[in-house]
Amino acid sequence: MKRISEHQVQAMIASDPDAPEATDAQLAQAKPFTDAFPALAENMRKNVGGRPKSQNPKVAVSLRLDPEVVSRFKAQGPGWQTRINDALREAAGLN
Repeated sequence: MKRISEHQVQAMIASDPDAPEATDAQLAQAKPFTDAFPALAENMRKNVGGRPKSQNPKVAVSLRLDPEVVSRFKAQGPGWQTRINDALREAAGLN
């Protein structure tokens, strides 16, 4: 992963007029979400459930793969774990 410098971070912040950096005065007035929006926070707390349960849930495993294999799948972007699963299904004759 490419590292960016503090100077680059500050330049990106300064270049975004829609998201200016908060001032010290604004930060001093900040409240926790639950204090600022108690009803919404309570509603969110009650409705915690995450995504619906899958009828065919995945199984978490620990698996050692060659770094080149992982790099190749990751280089194709997000969804690399799903693509590895698809490749393994194909190799196992499940597709």
